Amino acid sequence: MREIVIISGKGGTGKTSLTGAFAHLAANKVVCDLDVDAPDLHLLLRPVREREERFLSGYEARIDGERCTGCGVCASLCRFDAIREGERGYTVDPIRCEGCKVCVAFCPAEAIRFELRHCGHWYVSSTRFGPMVHAQLFPGAENSGRLVMVLKQQARELATAKGLDLVLCDGAPGIGCPVISSLSGTHLAVAVTEPTPSGRHDLERVADLCRHFQVAFAVIINKHDLNQDEASRIEAYCRERDYPVLARLPHDPIVTRAMIQGLVVTELPEAAFSRELTSTWARIEALMNGIG
Repeated sequence: MREIVIISGKGGTGKTSLTGAFAHLAANKVVCDLDVDAPDLHLLLRPVREREERFLSGYEARIDGERCTGCGVCASLCRFDAIREGERGYTVDPIRCEGCKVCVAFCPAEAIRFELRHCGHWYVSSTRFGPMVHAQLFPGAENSGRLVMVLKQQARELATAKGLDLVLCDGAPGIGCPVISSLSGTHLAVAVTEPTPSGRHDLERVADLCRHFQVAFAVIINKHDLNQDEASRIEAYCRERDYPVLARLPHDPIVTRAMIQGLVVTELPEAAFSRELTSTWARIEALMNGIG
């Protein structure tokens, strides 16, 4: 089974629009949205949920009002100011609680439970391009790196069960925990970048991350015609590091038109941009075949 992750050094490069088009072009695959902190691939693929599971990770304290004596020891010990006294006694603010368990350990009445934190949901869905695994964290919820691992595992199991040979992932931007988790076990990372100084800087950071984890790395320069000088600098960097540049895509309003219609760009009537995407996906597949 092959696994490809589409990533970017920063947000807003067009990564999800390209992933959606590749999901349309790829055969025998499971699509997986690993951008769990801000998922938006579902806006293009419009999945129909077939399975929904709670994502539990980490712990949070909860005060049992019937056992609490109101002594206030928990509030005095909480360094995160997560325990407040109100009209109904002491309560824990789940947003502030870091799950350190100090209040649980020192409560004289043993009135504080320590429960798994419900951080969001993950889903297995069907789309017009095939099965999809995705998730939604609650606002402020943490452990997105662990959720990425859960999604990858589910996507792999689903691909095995259905006899599919590709897991195509929309990764998170940046170089944080979700990105690191998304690179685990993947065969190829395709980075989408834009020709700006910040885009080049962030591309270099994500390239270093992939090199550290020994993941094959290739680059797509999106909107390359908006700044030819910066596009040339990115190409020079890629030549120096021996990173394949799979495409130099122009700025094209067809991408926005597709998004407005809730479609991926390759679903619109054939145009030069969609033909270039088709060629780009063929280059990705050829590169994957070379990796083995």
